[in-house]
Amino acid sequence: MTPMPRRAVRAAGEWHVRVLLLAFGVSGIVGAQVSPGRLSKVHESVDSPLQCLRCHILGAGKPKVKCYSCHEEIRKKVKANLGYHARAMKGRQGEPACAECHAEHFGRNFNIISWKTNKEEFDHRETGYVLQGKHAGLSCERCHQPKFISAAERPLLKRRDLKRTLLGLSPQCASCHPDVHSGQVGADCARCHTQNSWKPASGFRHESSKYPLTGLHERVACIKCHKPANENPKNAEYTGLAFADCAPCHQDPHKGAFPQRCQSCHSVAGWKIMPNLGTFAHDKTKYPLRGKHAATPCLKCHKSSNFHAPVAHSRCLDCHRDIHKGQFARRAEGGDCKPCHDESKFIPAIFPLSEHQKTKYALTGKHATVKCALCHKPAGAATDYHPPAGQCQICHKDAHAGQFAGAPWQDRCDACHDTGDFRPSTFTLALRRKSRFPTPGAHAAVPCADCHLEERVEGKKTRRFRFPSLECTACHRDPHGVPAGDMQAGARDCSTCHTQNSWRTVLNFDHARTKFALEGAHRAAGCIVCHKPAAGRNGVRVIAFSPTPRRCSDCHEDVHRGQFAKSLKGPGCDGCHGVARWKPFLFNHQTDSRFSLTGGHKDVRCQQCHVKKAEIGGVLTLVYNGTSRKCSACH
Repeated sequence: MTPMPRRAVRAAGEWHVRVLLLAFGVSGIVGAQVSPGRLSKVHESVDSPLQCLRCHILGAGKPKVKCYSCHEEIRKKVKANLGYHARAMKGRQGEPACAECHAEHFGRNFNIISWKTNKEEFDHRETGYVLQGKHAGLSCERCHQPKFISAAERPLLKRRDLKRTLLGLSPQCASCHPDVHSGQVGADCARCHTQNSWKPASGFRHESSKYPLTGLHERVACIKCHKPANENPKNAEYTGLAFADCAPCHQDPHKGAFPQRCQSCHSVAGWKIMPNLGTFAHDKTKYPLRGKHAATPCLKCHKSSNFHAPVAHSRCLDCHRDIHKGQFARRAEGGDCKPCHDESKFIPAIFPLSEHQKTKYALTGKHATVKCALCHKPAGAATDYHPPAGQCQICHKDAHAGQFAGAPWQDRCDACHDTGDFRPSTFTLALRRKSRFPTPGAHAAVPCADCHLEERVEGKKTRRFRFPSLECTACHRDPHGVPAGDMQAGARDCSTCHTQNSWRTVLNFDHARTKFALEGAHRAAGCIVCHKPAAGRNGVRVIAFSPTPRRCSDCHEDVHRGQFAKSLKGPGCDGCHGVARWKPFLFNHQTDSRFSLTGGHKDVRCQQCHVKKAEIGGVLTLVYNGTSRKCSACH
C-alpha cells in the first residue's frame, strides 16, 4: 500500500480526533457507537468504541492522544533525547504530534508509518548514530536484527515480529560485536579501535600502559606476548602479564651461568647489544678487550652459552682467518697478525718502513714513500705480498720504448737511474765515453736534451737515445747546401774540414785539392772572405763552396774602373798583380805601355807620375790612361 502524503495523514488524524471528541462530548453512549473508520492491523485489538479511551483523552479541550501509554519504548527514547523519535518530536507539543506521521482509522491495510524518504535514502544521522567507516556501507538488515536487540529493550517492544522493527539497538559496540577480549579491557572499544577497521588498534598506545614498549619490543607482534589463554586464538591475555623481568618471556641461554638479571648486560635495543655489562669487567679476565674487540658481540668468541668454557686467545689466528693464505707463514711469528695489525682496525696495516727494510726488497729513495697498494695491488684475500722484485719493468713502464732492450743495457734501468728520482739520469760522462758516441770535443758540454729530442719511437712519444746514423748531418744541418757528390763536401764528411772542438776551426782541409789552390796572400784569407753566406732554399742561410768563382774581379773590386779593359796583357788583374802582394810587380813599363822608363825615370814611383784623379762611374779614381808623356807635364 502506498503511504499517504504526510500533510494528508496529519489532516486526517486531526479530523478523526475532533469527530471522536465531539461525539463523546455530547453523549458517551451514543458517541461510542460513532467511529471515523477502522483501525490498522497493528491496533485492531483496540478497535472498539469502548476502547477509544485507551488512546484518546476526552474533555481536555484540545484533542490529545496518549500514544506513550502503550509505546513505552518510544517515551523513554524521547525523554532521554535519544534515537530518531526524539529528533522527530523536537519542537512539537506533546503526544498528538505522533499523528503527524502515524495516522489511524483508515482501515486494516493502511500503513500508519509515513517516511519522508524511502529506506535507501534515509539519513541515519537523524537517529543520533552516524554511520562511519565500514558501518556506512552496510545494509539496514545487517544491524537491525532481533539478535542485536538488547535484553532491556525487548519487553518494551510491541511488535510480535521483531524482524520488522528498527528499535531496540544500542550504539555500544558490544551490542552487535562479541568482546574478543573477554572483558579484560572494558566495553569501550573506541578506546583502541575505529569504525574504519578492527586492525590495527590505532587508538591504543602501549606507552600509556604499565609496560611501555621500547627497543626491539616495539616491532614484536602483539600475539607474541598476548597469547591465547585457551585453544581459541581470539582469547588473548591482555591483563595480568608478568613483565617485571625478562624470564617470563625469554629463555635463559646461559643456563644459569650468570646470577645477575638480564638487564645487567643486555638491553631491549638488541640481545647482542650489551651496553650495560654491569659489574662484569672483561679487563679482569685473561684477555682484556681493546679496540674493536670491545664492541664485538660476546657470541662471536663464546660460541656456546657456557661463558666459563675457555676460549683460545694467544694468537690472532685462534679466532681470525688468515686472509693472506700463508704468505707470512715463514716469518718468526708463524704468520700471526700482530706484527702488522692491531685491535683498532685491520686496515691500514702498521707494518713500518723499518720492518720492510728487513725484507728481501728494502725500500730506498722514493720507494720509501710509495703507498703499499701501488705495489701490492688490493685484491682482498688474493692480494700478493711477495711480488717479483729486482727489475724495474715489473712495476714501471719502459719510458724509452725499448731503445735499451739490447746489449749491453738489457733494459737495466739502474744503469742510468736510481730510486732517488727518475730525473736527472745517473748516466755519467765516464759511461758516455764508453758508448758508440763518446761525445768528444765540444759535444761534451752539450746538454743531453739538445741531442736526445722528444719524438715518436715505436709509436710512443719519448726521447731518442739510439740513432740510426752517427754522422754529423744526422744532428747538424748542412750549412753548405752542396750536393752529396761534390768534392768540396768531402763525401759529406764534416771531419774533412772541421774538428769536434769548434765548428769554426778548419784544420784539415787541403785547398790544393780543389780547382783553386791558395797561394800568396790568399793563404791568409779567412774562408768566409771568399765563401760568403747566402740565402738558400726555404730562406735557410747557407755558405756555398761550390761553385766558387776564380777570377779576381769576382771577389775583388776593380779600383781602376775599367781603365785596363783593353790592356795589352788582357783585361784581368793578373797581368800586373800577383797573389803574393797587390803591388803590380808583374807590370813591365817597357813592354806593356807606350812610355818606356829609362834613365832617371827607371826608379820613379808610379804615384809620382800618375797623380791625376777624375770621376769614373761616379767614383773619384786615379787616372792611368791618357797620362801626358811631355816633360813639361811633370817637370
